[in-house]
Amino acid sequence: MKTIAGIDEAGRGAIIGPLVIACVAISEDKEKSLKEIGVKDSKKLSKEKREELYKEIERLASNIIVIRINACKIDSYRKNNINLDEIEAMKIAQIIDSCEANVVFVDSLEKNSKKFEEMIRKSLKNKNTELIVENYLDESIPVVSAASIIAKVERDKAIEDIKKFIGVDFGSGYPGDPLTVKYLEELLSSKKELPIFVRESWITLDLLKEKIFQKSLKDFIARVPESG
Repeated sequence: MKTIAGIDEAGRGAIIGPLVIACVAISEDKEKSLKEIGVKDSKKLSKEKREELYKEIERLASNIIVIRINACKIDSYRKNNINLDEIEAMKIAQIIDSCEANVVFVDSLEKNSKKFEEMIRKSLKNKNTELIVENYLDESIPVVSAASIIAKVERDKAIEDIKKFIGVDFGSGYPGDPLTVKYLEELLSSKKELPIFVRESWITLDLLKEKIFQKSLKDFIARVPESG
């Protein structure tokens, strides 16, 4: 019986916390069971349902691999001109080489899925694995949906751990979250060194720095008395 595997990620666009890549490998005859327990794209499930399904996926899977790429590591790669697509392609290739599956489905991070597949193959040691890289596989292939659930739950755990450690609720860690932006603005305004869980290479930080500078300049000008 063939072993199939699905790979997906969580936290790619976040400015706080790790990027998490997960792989779920399962015997082909058990894939139907994933559908039966309600596995689907993690974005369409509640937090509680994802956590419930996580345990069920663990029970059905022959192998689960999770890689966490911390913010400081992402920054280090980017300083060396290795972009996010290249980072993920390298890590996905490492997972494929160790997951021992006959067929691996990867949810493409690039609109050009062929380009992303080539990036993965470039780093792949095991050339015999059948590799299928396409967009939106997390919506159509149950084993990829399962990987998306594992990645999301692991990412959420990491974010909750950071919040507990610093005692601040900064929201989801994504640039579009007002709580995240508020936390970052307070950090930057304090002029303290940024913590290691913030991705300093993100353009969001530069935009916030400029916003804070402009506000400071405006406040300064408002305080200067008019001459004459």
